[in-house]
Amino acid sequence: MRLHVNGTWIELDDVWVDETLLSALREALGLVGAKFGCGAGLCGACTVLVDGRPQRACLLTAGASGAARIETIEGLARGDALHPVQQAWLDASVPQCGYCQAGQVMATVALLRVRPRPDDADIDTALAGHLCRCGTQQRIRDAVHRAAEASRGRA
Repeated sequence: MRLHVNGTWIELDDVWVDETLLSALREALGLVGAKFGCGAGLCGACTVLVDGRPQRACLLTAGASGAARIETIEGLARGDALHPVQQAWLDASVPQCGYCQAGQVMATVALLRVRPRPDDADIDTALAGHLCRCGTQQRIRDAVHRAAEASRGRA
């Protein structure tokens, strides 16, 4: 089985075909940015981009991902340079526990690709279903606006 992850084709043993994409990413490939949260697609902690769209990796099988382009948070930075969304998260002091952050970052990257200048309603819609129990929602919104300014042409 082959997966296209972060711009590279990767061969995986066929034992991963029926496992979740989340399990294959974390256990077979060591890409642990996407987190197991609820296992039912409700919390957003496992969000990755599949062909540019945010998807819950706990709900997809690795085999069903086929030739799709899969992007994880590990694939965003370019060398030592963080992606503008990652940098905005740090600049706005968003993370507290950090568990939900990778999923929110990935959803924000997808949002900025289709809405380079999102308003608060766009942000709320894009991040609906991403649970953050630390109460950093206002800082998240601020970070999305910062990233929109910084990422024009890169997201």
